[in-house]
Amino acid sequence: MILLFKILFQGFKTDKEFQFLFVFIILLLIGANIFYTTIEGWSIIDALYFSVMTMATIGYGDLTPTTDVSKIFTIIYAFISIGTFVAFTAKYVQIMLMNHQSRQKLFSKNQP
Repeated sequence: MILLFKILFQGFKTDKEFQFLFVFIILLLIGANIFYTTIEGWSIIDALYFSVMTMATIGYGDLTPTTDVSKIFTIIYAFISIGTFVAFTAKYVQIMLMNHQSRQKLFSKNQP
């Protein structure tokens, strides 16, 4: 868990694209939360849960939009959020691998 936050902090500190993707994901989640709590009447936790499950393409199906407006919003949200989530995850893995490679180089320099 500490490594997760360390990489998030490092990415946020050093990479503009990572910063943009992170902030955009947060904005997507906030916007979806506001929409689903207002239009569907879901609790904040249910709205967040559905938003994250949709973004991560898990989609258990235990919550589903009931109005036409919600269904249209979810279609648009899915296209935007899934792409953003994939890009963010790829960037996170890239930073993690660069971090690992730099530690490996440092370790190999210190070996006799």
